[in-house]
Amino acid sequence: MEFIRKRLKSLQYVFQGLFYLIKNEPPVMVHIVISLVWVILGFCFGITTNEWIVQLLCIAIVLSVEGLNTAVEKLCDFIHPDHHKTIGIIKDVAAGSVGFAVIPVTIVLGIIYYPYVTELF
Repeated sequence: MEFIRKRLKSLQYVFQGLFYLIKNEPPVMVHIVISLVWVILGFCFGITTNEWIVQLLCIAIVLSVEGLNTAVEKLCDFIHPDHHKTIGIIKDVAAGSVGFAVIPVTIVLGIIYYPYVTELF
């Protein structure tokens, strides 16, 4: 019973983190809106099961990396609230990691949707 209670407590922290990101971080909201557009397009174009799997994994990767970026930024602000060159580099690298996720995800989603879009024309 203790094992189950600890797992449920862990889920509470998961949802607290999710709600914090959604409520307080505009970049996360931007990614969520873009993700919803991809999901709507998936339904409109009737993408395959495998394409859904890839699309959902892509969305999860971008949102996860954005969450980690936010955590790094908050930690940096906590450790050194004033402007500091090294802290700035750390934040830039964390933001760059989001780019490393977004760029290939955009390419993958482009590959998924290219045949559907070309069918329209």
